[in-house]
Amino acid sequence: MTQPVETRTPRGRLATRLRRVVAHAASWPWWVQVALIFIASRLVSACIFMAAALQQGVNPWFPPAPDYWNFITIWDGRWYAEAANNGYPSVLPVNANGGVAENSWAFYPLFPYLARALGAFTGLATLPALTLIAVVAGLGAALVLYKLFREFAGRTAALWAVTFFSMFPVSAILQVPYAESLNTLLLAGSLLLVVRRKYLAAMPVVLLMCLSRPTGVPFAAMAGLLLLNNLWKRFGRRPEPAGSIPTLRELGSLAALVVVGVAGALAWPAIAWAVTGDPLAYTKTETVWRGDDLVPFKPWFETGQMLFGPVLGILAPFVFVALFTLLMLSKPVQALGTELRLWCTCYMGYLLVFLHPQTSTFRMLLPLFPLALSAAWLSRSKAYRGTVVVMFFLLQIVWIVWLWAWAQLPGGGDYPP
Repeated sequence: MTQPVETRTPRGRLATRLRRVVAHAASWPWWVQVALIFIASRLVSACIFMAAALQQGVNPWFPPAPDYWNFITIWDGRWYAEAANNGYPSVLPVNANGGVAENSWAFYPLFPYLARALGAFTGLATLPALTLIAVVAGLGAALVLYKLFREFAGRTAALWAVTFFSMFPVSAILQVPYAESLNTLLLAGSLLLVVRRKYLAAMPVVLLMCLSRPTGVPFAAMAGLLLLNNLWKRFGRRPEPAGSIPTLRELGSLAALVVVGVAGALAWPAIAWAVTGDPLAYTKTETVWRGDDLVPFKPWFETGQMLFGPVLGILAPFVFVALFTLLMLSKPVQALGTELRLWCTCYMGYLLVFLHPQTSTFRMLLPLFPLALSAAWLSRSKAYRGTVVVMFFLLQIVWIVWLWAWAQLPGGGDYPP
């Protein structure tokens, strides 16, 4: 029997083998597929890090052209190591101008204290322990995200959404000693439990999340709005489908989760107050890096004017809000369900109120990971989905080379990642 033409050439035989591998991989357990996606994406990021490290010049931490393991421990990784090794100061340090100086109170305690515990148990040094926790938590986050996405989508779309998350331009942060991967794991777990209406089970996860990064305020806002929505479903005059009406027990559990979320959001600032005696210890420390006091919304207009001028700069934040509103009203985002849409809205609202927009803003977009599923839904075309992955890969190179690698600016310092 004559072989098909496409299998007679080396390229044709390679394509046939690839199709067979893909077909075989499709039968593997979901957790194996997700783990392979995450590991492959982290190897891609590692290659980009190593290439960038070869070009790294003089910097504040180590000699030029460092190895991979040194290169990924710069920036905030050193602050987390400081918190793990020496704890948090009982007296806020001051700078030459008499203001609060940069210190470890800006960095939440769960991540560094886990590293301290791991180091005590295994003998690992602090920075390797932080890195190991970050990578393992990142893998855990990818697995939990898949389960979260499966609440709304089929297997293929969920896997593509995990791929988008794993290759996102700032996804390299999931393998360096930053708390993003741990926070993403806990946030994804909290959202999964909320989507499944397991509000009591979500409480300890939410408390841990609130001690990993400052995501407690938007989560508490999301839970509060969800409670109001559910109260309307239960007691409003408009008839609702029977399966969507929350029980009184669920309403009580959700109300308790709101209280826990608020308490968790306030916990770290309260701890900083109790230790230092300064009720504004956390906010004073957090705003040191922006060089100005915390004034809601103001930094967005200042940054807008800096980038677009005095007139367009005032309009820029309103245009941004309008575009984000259109995104949230789009069909792929509407399909995410009430909980995930509320989370994305509350988190972006939190950024608009409190964030000082700068180069670190790109990293802070990672908690909007539910939108990865919307992106996967936008088109089922393999060409589209593959193009998104390639685009994310190229932007990841830009992020690492531009922001992670250190190069002194004319005025001193460098843009933070």
